[in-house]
Amino acid sequence: MKKNIVSLVIKWAILVVVLVAIYMPLALIVVYSFSGARNVGEDFGSFTFSLYTNLLSDEKLLKATANTLIIGLVSALLATILGTTAAIGIHYMTSRKRKAVDAASQITVVNAEIVTAMGFFLLMLTLRDTISLPFDFGLVWLIIAHTVITTPYVILTVSPRLKQLNPNLLEASMDLGAGPMRSLITVMIPQLLGSMISAFALAFTLSLDDFVVANANRVGRSEAIDTISTYVYEGIKLKLNSDIRALSTIIFVAVLAVLIVVNVVKNNKAKKNSQHQ
Repeated sequence: MKKNIVSLVIKWAILVVVLVAIYMPLALIVVYSFSGARNVGEDFGSFTFSLYTNLLSDEKLLKATANTLIIGLVSALLATILGTTAAIGIHYMTSRKRKAVDAASQITVVNAEIVTAMGFFLLMLTLRDTISLPFDFGLVWLIIAHTVITTPYVILTVSPRLKQLNPNLLEASMDLGAGPMRSLITVMIPQLLGSMISAFALAFTLSLDDFVVANANRVGRSEAIDTISTYVYEGIKLKLNSDIRALSTIIFVAVLAVLIVVNVVKNNKAKKNSQHQ
């Protein structure tokens, strides 16, 4: 009995230490985002929202936020479409071909990100001055780069769901007169919709979080393309810690809110399914 109590205490102690180590820095950022102190750990001073109001008047940050959302949403959408299509194609390949293509599709996942970033950078230098585009090449190139690096994660997310589907559904649909494309849209996609939404969220998060690829490939024809990650990096170099605290808090709260909503929706669906069964 005593051994069980000691073991339980040790487990809880380890859990508390790990949670404190993970969330203490985030808690400090959130708390000091309401302070006028220049650095975390200094005298807190008076409670204020000035850091947040300053962010709303920062044109560079607003532009970086717009660029980040455009790059993230467009690349996540493209990656979801391409990754889902690729996952379905890989799923219906023969065993030998499936293994080869599946391994090749995961190169950017296991490859060092700095190597991938430099590969895109060298290719960008080759193409930037040879292709004439009516829009900013830097923004388009970042969308292409983020689509490439997030598509493998979509494949990894969708593939397990494909293995759970009835393998005869597609054939049955085609036997009933539906063509391959119609069968794909009306039979396969509805059953993959949940995993596709998860894949889209993952791709968008990876794009939002990316710094290495964005920083190496953000050079446009006229000016550098700023994203939130590059803005934060520049702010750290310039020691603009107060602005970054408010921005980090907003991102943290937004992500936390999305996670709570997703978990609540999943729990409600699970309860409904259990009730129907």
